[in-house]
Amino acid sequence: MSEIDFEYGLFGRLRAAAGEEWTHYVRHPFVQQLGRGTLPERCFRRFLTQDYLFLIHFARAYGLLVYKSTSIADIRSATASLNAIVGELPVHIGYCRSWGLEEDAILAEPEAPQTITYTRYVIDVGLTGDALDLMAALLPCVAGYGEIGEILMADPTTVLDGSPYGAWLRNYEGEEYRESVAKAIRAIDEVGRRRGGDARFDSLSEIFTTATRLESAFWQMGLDAA
Repeated sequence: MSEIDFEYGLFGRLRAAAGEEWTHYVRHPFVQQLGRGTLPERCFRRFLTQDYLFLIHFARAYGLLVYKSTSIADIRSATASLNAIVGELPVHIGYCRSWGLEEDAILAEPEAPQTITYTRYVIDVGLTGDALDLMAALLPCVAGYGEIGEILMADPTTVLDGSPYGAWLRNYEGEEYRESVAKAIRAIDEVGRRRGGDARFDSLSEIFTTATRLESAFWQMGLDAA
């Protein structure tokens, strides 16, 4: 299984600078209850619905990253991430159906304020900044889910077999997903070297920490459905 170094390079520094905000995100009560199988199903349904709407806007954000990228290597990398999200949408819907949630009903659901705030923040960062700024806003989601997966799989209280959330949790232990996280961490480091990441660290950290805080708010949105 691929090893992910969550302390590597620019991402590792941004993660460390986020401090307690990052810890609260990856160890949020929603996540802990999900791992133990004790999360109320109403909370998970709320999360699933909003997560699909969230992914649509994240696909838009990666489309923007393609536009903001200037080298063919960066364009290919951003395009691969965009294609991965677009490819994930029907998989997500297939899983939602197992919970009795159809795509038409999900698309008719109003976006939660937390969904709007988070996704539009990321897109605004991309519109007003460059590719590196946008990557700093995207990485808390990409790398954070990878770290959450590691935390839960290492936790003896995590329940997979017999849990209503076991299948969802297994998505984040797969080799292909873990490699995508490792690539994203390496990619922001490479782009950071070319785009003055060290000199811009404070502003990148503000973006990264804000997105991290919005991730926690997204978990809380699901938990509040109880």
